[in-house]
Amino acid sequence: MKGKSTSFDIAHLAGVSQSTVSRALRGSPLVNEETRRRIQVAVDQLNYKVDKNASNLRRMHSGTLALLLFEDPTTDESHINPFFLSMLGSITRACAKQGYDLLISFQQLSQDWHADFAESKKADGIILLGYGDYIAYRDKLDKLVAHGTCFVRWGAVLPDQPGLSIGCDNFQGGDAVARHLLEQGCRNIAFLGDASSHYPEFFERYRGYADALVQGGQIAQTALQVDAESTEHSGYEAMHTLLARKVAFDAVFAASDLIAIGAMRALSDHGLRVPQDVAVVGFDDIAMASFVNPPLSTVVQDTRKAGEVLVESLLSLIRGQPAESVVLPATLTLRRSSERGHAVTRKAKRETTGIR
Repeated sequence: MKGKSTSFDIAHLAGVSQSTVSRALRGSPLVNEETRRRIQVAVDQLNYKVDKNASNLRRMHSGTLALLLFEDPTTDESHINPFFLSMLGSITRACAKQGYDLLISFQQLSQDWHADFAESKKADGIILLGYGDYIAYRDKLDKLVAHGTCFVRWGAVLPDQPGLSIGCDNFQGGDAVARHLLEQGCRNIAFLGDASSHYPEFFERYRGYADALVQGGQIAQTALQVDAESTEHSGYEAMHTLLARKVAFDAVFAASDLIAIGAMRALSDHGLRVPQDVAVVGFDDIAMASFVNPPLSTVVQDTRKAGEVLVESLLSLIRGQPAESVVLPATLTLRRSSERGHAVTRKAKRETTGIR
């Protein structure tokens, strides 16, 4: 029985050297199109299959990137914040475009996930996706750096961070939300979300919101800030906490769409209308945001661009090329949950004409 065909068999059939066959199978630009065509004909005739593992071992690369997700509390069994689902798709497409496979895993697979992938050589580099408690996992990022592991993280770009981060301009997004709500006539604007260094993305959104309030002659009131995780249930509970404080507010900036959607449900349960009584704005533009009633105004993060930049930056590190942290712009998209223009106009009309 004839053994499996080799690259030497292809070389003989195509009339080229074995090294030329190897270069052609790697996609080297040094092989001209005519030679590449003859080699491909030989490959097809011999039904030759490239041994990807052996090829990668010779190059000392796996041809695989690892995507590690933080588990999030969710109402289903996915444990994935829906915001990251669209980014997951863009990362997968970007990897395919670069000829890389993508290995996806949760970061809670072991207590030492940072060492598992650094030492196992399952992947050439790591993309870290998901927010989580930055203070809790910061030391593991330091260990990745110490191991010499190539990694890129989606999250806030911080001055003293280990490794590279690709993130949204959270400060700009928070600033845009507060300015919009002030323009709608809102003066007591609440913030729902953790505003601390544990969650730097949320904290930057809070800082942008607080700065815009000061610029508008207002102030971020401590009583109008309630901590919340990025879940609908947490947003629901945070709104109940806010209402129980009996502090007047006419607008809510939620640090994520999930928080905003939960808060809108709590407002409805208390007989308050959105946006007539309370204007609401979220952050992320998850798919659900445009389908809730009323549709949710929110800050859009460009997940397609984010996926591309994450993969390109990681590959630059792997190849020993220059790479740096990147902050992507945020865009405020307005929908009915925050547009109180008609209500404000009617109020002004009543004040000037006496119409009730």
